[in-house]
Amino acid sequence: MRDNLHDYRKNYKKGALDETSVNENPFQQFRTWFYNVRDSGGVDEVNAMTLTTIGVDGFPRGRVVLLKKYDENGFYFYTNYTSDKGKAIEQNNKVSLSFFWPNIERQVIIKGIAEKTSEEDASNYFASRPKGSQLGALLSDQSSVVANRKVLEEELKDLEKKYEGKEVPKPKHWGGFIVKPLEFEFWQGRPNRLHDRIRYRLEGIDWVIERLAP
Repeated sequence: MRDNLHDYRKNYKKGALDETSVNENPFQQFRTWFYNVRDSGGVDEVNAMTLTTIGVDGFPRGRVVLLKKYDENGFYFYTNYTSDKGKAIEQNNKVSLSFFWPNIERQVIIKGIAEKTSEEDASNYFASRPKGSQLGALLSDQSSVVANRKVLEEELKDLEKKYEGKEVPKPKHWGGFIVKPLEFEFWQGRPNRLHDRIRYRLEGIDWVIERLAP
């Protein structure tokens, strides 16, 4: 089977990006873009991002996770530490995050170091989740092989009965990661594939701003 996709083309013309007008702080630039996307509509989950790790088998792997908060220290997401991504980060904590917002033809790529958040931070976030999500985290041995979906559904029913009217404890193997950026790239689609690419590169405590060729 062969599909020719040569004619799948789009002319990007919804914006521009210039190194003289961006915020000198990449976190502030990200915040501006994030809320631009949210307010413009057309994206179901603005906080969806692709997390790329190097697996224990040596292959890179990307998957979509949800950004749950960010601050001047980095970008936070939560997961099962025994999952494939958790094991990958334990072995090699150099990761990449990417956001693609097609409604305004923008992309952000962040290169950084992933570290576990505190137990207090993880517990606070876990307590804020809907009870169904808490139970799902408790029952799921993420990334392991299961016989079929019925097994999971039956285990969930058992947990629902067990914790009816009770607080669901955070699993010990579940928690947060913070990705501390070393580099940001802001990409704005432009006509004729002459896209705007502005990179922030951390040197010591300062961010160096550079334009990259498209």
